[in-house]
Amino acid sequence: MPEADLRLLTDAARAAGEVAMGFFRADPDRWDKPGGQGPVTEADLAVDNLLRETLTSARPGYGWLSEETPDHTDRLDRERVFIVDPIDGTRAFIDGGETWSHSLAIAEAGRIVAAVVFLPVRDRLYAAHLGGGATLNGAPMGVSTRNGIAGASVLAAKPILEPYQWIDAEVPEVVRKFRPSLAYRMAATAEGRYDAMMTLRATWEWDVAAGTLLVEEAGGTVTDRKGAPVRFNNEVPQLNGIVAGGRAVQNGLIDRLL
Repeated sequence: MPEADLRLLTDAARAAGEVAMGFFRADPDRWDKPGGQGPVTEADLAVDNLLRETLTSARPGYGWLSEETPDHTDRLDRERVFIVDPIDGTRAFIDGGETWSHSLAIAEAGRIVAAVVFLPVRDRLYAAHLGGGATLNGAPMGVSTRNGIAGASVLAAKPILEPYQWIDAEVPEVVRKFRPSLAYRMAATAEGRYDAMMTLRATWEWDVAAGTLLVEEAGGTVTDRKGAPVRFNNEVPQLNGIVAGGRAVQNGLIDRLL
């Protein structure tokens, strides 16, 4: 079943890319979500509609959780649930950047079992299913094997390196890098291009569900900011931050965080 689900996600992600590219750099209508939740465009909604129709038609028994669809608690009673971010990195999409992505995952009993992150502009398709390893455009990939945090490259926003985040206000000597899409940060970490990624704020499940499986199947470790395992399809679909990467670097970061 995970293999069949992965094929379904892969085909849907590529179809989503075709829809999104029709709006890309074409000045799509945009507006701000209420409550300071950031911008959204007509492309986000068009992709969401496509994915919801495609995926739920193929798997009518699965639940649905998406950033751009009003949430319904009936998903909590489903054995398997789609967890989708139609366009992760909407600001980058609006600005004409290349690192926005489609993030598609399936959770079963709280664990991600199939996942795809697709960057249409760069034609990079990251995929994994539980127990099957992780791939980039069909080629196996693995996380960094760096054995300590000193000098490690970490994908994160600037506030991560503020002293108040760290034990005894001692900021680790890491090299901070940034990409606007959380899903892409996790995919690039799974690829081994960076040693780790982290976000310490409350994190929506749809931003990191697919990336979690990519990192794990690439041999890495993913926890919340306190080092606890992450579970998905929660009643409130948020996690207490995410820290992901090769085991040594990920553990080293967790050990130093407040």
